[in-house]
Amino acid sequence: MSQRENMIAAEQTSNDACVDGTMNGWFSEISDEMWPGQAMSLKMTEVLYKGKSDFQDVMVFQSQSYGKVLILDGVIQATERDEFSYQEMIAHLPLCSIHDPPKKVLVVGGGDGGVLREIIRHPTVEHLDIAEIDGMVIEVSKKFFPGMSCGFDDPRVHVNVCDGIKFVGDAPEGSYDAIIVDSSDPVGPASVLFEKPFFEKIYRALKPGGVLTTQGECIWLHAELIKDVLEMCKGIFVGGSVQYGYCSIPTYPSGQIGFVMCSKPTAEGKTVDFSKPVRPPPVAPANTKLPPLRYYNSAIHEAASVLPEFARAAVEPYVVKGTGP
Repeated sequence: MSQRENMIAAEQTSNDACVDGTMNGWFSEISDEMWPGQAMSLKMTEVLYKGKSDFQDVMVFQSQSYGKVLILDGVIQATERDEFSYQEMIAHLPLCSIHDPPKKVLVVGGGDGGVLREIIRHPTVEHLDIAEIDGMVIEVSKKFFPGMSCGFDDPRVHVNVCDGIKFVGDAPEGSYDAIIVDSSDPVGPASVLFEKPFFEKIYRALKPGGVLTTQGECIWLHAELIKDVLEMCKGIFVGGSVQYGYCSIPTYPSGQIGFVMCSKPTAEGKTVDFSKPVRPPPVAPANTKLPPLRYYNSAIHEAASVLPEFARAAVEPYVVKGTGP
């Protein structure tokens, strides 16, 4: 092979590697649309799985310092080292704030099983639906992330591999005490999970006093998007509450992820104040595979809504604080 042919082959290999974010033993998460001018990189020791579903590229690799890592369409979804902070907060912020103990819960997305793992800690939950569009994510997570996907084994969990938007739309009115939307970023097919028609379907599917929590992006990067979502929710959850909180997670863009939290008013006009937990952190039964909580506690629940001044100023006009019990 000539020097020119070698150069062309090397360039093609480099281009192929860049498509999935890998090069020279490193994975880099790059998005000019969502976080321009910055990247998160992890040193890989072994690629464990690469596949393509009907919806997205799926990859799992062993990293040098964050354990196994789940990648969807070139974006970090979870690492063994830090996944618990996001999973615990998106589940327990709503479920420890809702006035009446939750009995029926829906997760939209969440095919890695981490949010399920957290919800099944709550003994009052009798029925837990998950609507995940990509069955490959579920199967890959069960194989490579047993500590995260153990929630699938709970008999209260009902798995629906389907379009989550249609599933919510088909649910009878007032079906759920809580709906948790564990979505990817609002690009491509996932963008509809941040649009008004979907939130209107969620509102209809919630019982009076029911709560919604959805992935709310990063205030350092997406302030305008967050304001748009909060303003939209304020127009849908009329008479209810609309709040914003966040948690720290090293491998998400800028090390932080937010949550948009909404409640539907009760018949008496009461609404949920997501900054004030009304029940203690759930304790996993001794006979389960569940690890102890590693991030969530009542103090950090309250602290999640305490925003730095630039963030408070950005979102405060769109926040409607709940009345509490």
